[in-house]
Amino acid sequence: MTQKVAVLGTGKIGEALLSGMLRAGWKPENLLVTARRPARAQELHVRHGVESVSNEEAAKTADTLILAVKPQDMSALLEELAPHVAADRLIISAAAGVPTSFFEERLADGIAVVRVMPNTPVLVDEGMSVISAGSHAAEEHLLRAEEIFQPVGKTLRIPEYQQDAATALSGSGPAYFYYLVEAMTDAGILLGLPRAQAHDLIVQSAIGAAVMLRDSGEHPVKLREAVTSPAGTTINAIRELEKHGVRHALIAALEAARDRSRELASGNG
Repeated sequence: MTQKVAVLGTGKIGEALLSGMLRAGWKPENLLVTARRPARAQELHVRHGVESVSNEEAAKTADTLILAVKPQDMSALLEELAPHVAADRLIISAAAGVPTSFFEERLADGIAVVRVMPNTPVLVDEGMSVISAGSHAAEEHLLRAEEIFQPVGKTLRIPEYQQDAATALSGSGPAYFYYLVEAMTDAGILLGLPRAQAHDLIVQSAIGAAVMLRDSGEHPVKLREAVTSPAGTTINAIRELEKHGVRHALIAALEAARDRSRELASGNG
């Protein structure tokens, strides 16, 4: 933790990473942030005690640069950074759909790039961050990326060609669950429950089911069957889900998300 790390584009995800590093023991003097608006930079300084600098200064000073800007802003940022980033730096990208080759082509020859796809639950330290090495990234670089992202959730290493699938599953994944909760809440209202009560019932059920999946080690089919008694309420609900093709719709939805990630990666945004 003696190395200096800079978070460039410190929005919600960037600040979540910053907060996680501080809780994990990083010293504020070893962390730098950049922000587009001076008011945001001052806010980060007051809240976390870290120094706000320009992108150029961050590139010259930090050993690790975490690029947390939007994918459409990445090209302009790299053009600004390129003259100042030495080949011995580590670049960590948290931009969806941007391959490591995009950075390697625009920065110093041989620079180490690690691509990370976090999801929004990093904001509550329950994120899933999928990590892939670029052409020149070694074990030490992957370990450094894990050190940064593990305080805000779980990390998983995969080859980069699987990143589009991971984006569809975990990057976009929270939105599917929110969509399901929204639909189930409407169903609860239709069944006669007040919205607040329906919401509480569904959210706690979701939390409990997720913890059981995580901690029991059981296959989801086995856990589902434990709730599904013969001729009972659950099996009747499952029959309707199957009748309306919910399983097929989920598979098709994830394939669509994967395909869109591929389009973004190829520059067809």
